[in-house]
Amino acid sequence: MKQVFSKWIERYFSNEEALFLFVLIATSLLIILTLGGPLAPVFAGLILAFLMQGSVSWLKRKKLSHLLSVNIVFSIFFSALLALIFIVIPLAWKQSSKLLNDIPYILQQIQAGLLVLPEHYPEIVTEEQIIQITKMATTELGSLGQLMLTYSVSSLGSIVALLIYCVLVPILVFFFLKDGKQLVSSWTSVLPHKREMMIQVWHEMDVQIANYIRGKAVEIIIVGFVTYLGFVFFDLDYAALLAIMVGLSVLIPYIGAALVTLPVAVIGFFQFGWGNEFLYLMLVYGVIQALDGNVLVPLLFSEAVNLHPISIIIAVLVFGTLWGFWGVFFAIPLATFVKAIINAWPRPNEELED
Repeated sequence: MKQVFSKWIERYFSNEEALFLFVLIATSLLIILTLGGPLAPVFAGLILAFLMQGSVSWLKRKKLSHLLSVNIVFSIFFSALLALIFIVIPLAWKQSSKLLNDIPYILQQIQAGLLVLPEHYPEIVTEEQIIQITKMATTELGSLGQLMLTYSVSSLGSIVALLIYCVLVPILVFFFLKDGKQLVSSWTSVLPHKREMMIQVWHEMDVQIANYIRGKAVEIIIVGFVTYLGFVFFDLDYAALLAIMVGLSVLIPYIGAALVTLPVAVIGFFQFGWGNEFLYLMLVYGVIQALDGNVLVPLLFSEAVNLHPISIIIAVLVFGTLWGFWGVFFAIPLATFVKAIINAWPRPNEELED
């Protein structure tokens, strides 16, 4: 067993560059796991700057200076951040609170509708079963409301930290955009001179991940905004909250849209019933989803991420479990990173195989 393991190590880690890359990845992962909390503003600033670097490069190609391009892009980012903090988040929180208060009424309506079933299908379901199910749902949703209240109260002590983040992250974004090349040069100067493997991984990542992350951010904004306009047109309750959910649903491939359709349909049904407004609402919602999948996605992701659907689903499950929302958001880029490393990793020599 020891001899087999030794041969495996010799086959795949005899290359010095491969060994250095492995140590570098392991060290980076250890830093994220141990210092992820304190360094979260740095990671957030680095990711946001990476997202906006394409816009800075585009402005520079239009003959604008580097500093002016950075200032323009940063001003747009800062304006959007202020709108998110002072308009979008308070509106979504207000509508979430209203929805929690309306849940008992919605459950009563659901129970009244379900109690008709025992009259037509007594051999399948009974009145006692329906009452028990609705009581369980009421209890669970009540616990959810209590959890949100507890979280909001307990998080009051983190307001100072949140304010620090709101100040620190934009500052970091600005300097990452302004001095990005100098920082990259200083970081790469400590790497070995022979780094063909790392360059190959970087080139594959830079093309696919840059397009994916920027495209996904744009997709969230466009889908969320267009959906919000559609919901406001129908005067749908909780329009902002539902639009945010629809926008974020694009993060989870294949199942996100299906999951978010349920609350949209339920709220639309209880507001409009089986009338024409409900049918038109769901029609518009379906058109938005169809345009997203068949027009917007191919347009934004011209450099498609070449991953099998099973690999994508596994990546979402694994990284989402490890890092929550950010794990889901970066699941496909991380899976692409793993695939790039596998593609670039030195293959065993023929004589070693023999």
